[in-house]
Amino acid sequence: MSNIIFIGMPASGKSTIGVVSAKRLGYEFIDTDLLIQKQEKKLLKDIIAEKGTDGFLAIEDQVNAEVEADHAVIAPGGSVVYCENAMRHYKEIGTIVYLQTSFQTISNRIGDPQKRGVVLRDGQTLFDLYEERRVLFEKYADVTICEDGLTLEETIGKVVESFK
Repeated sequence: MSNIIFIGMPASGKSTIGVVSAKRLGYEFIDTDLLIQKQEKKLLKDIIAEKGTDGFLAIEDQVNAEVEADHAVIAPGGSVVYCENAMRHYKEIGTIVYLQTSFQTISNRIGDPQKRGVVLRDGQTLFDLYEERRVLFEKYADVTICEDGLTLEETIGKVVESFK
């Protein structure tokens, strides 16, 4: 498996940890939220506002399922675990790493979920979303790295050590 795919909640550090890990491993870095924005020529929050949650997830599934990479660290959005085609594709092309973070940490980091482009259904709280996705992250993960109590540098170190 030549790619590393990060999954986890928004604000779990997928992009930040991904960029530095890619540099240290000599891998390419791909942020699929940027690929979505480039394809749609809009910000994530605007895509969600215009197309709704289901419309956004369809785009997210398509973009992620089409990622072609070799020796890359891939950081998809947190909602990618709802995208069956994308997750099947990622299982085939790499190792899926769940960046596990407590709800309290996510809540402190995330601020306003809507401004960040987090996919929330009507009436759904951030905690509801966390609990719903946690099960999916655990289902798809090949490797789990618990970030709680670790500095950013320590988390990156664990990732790099796992793939040297």
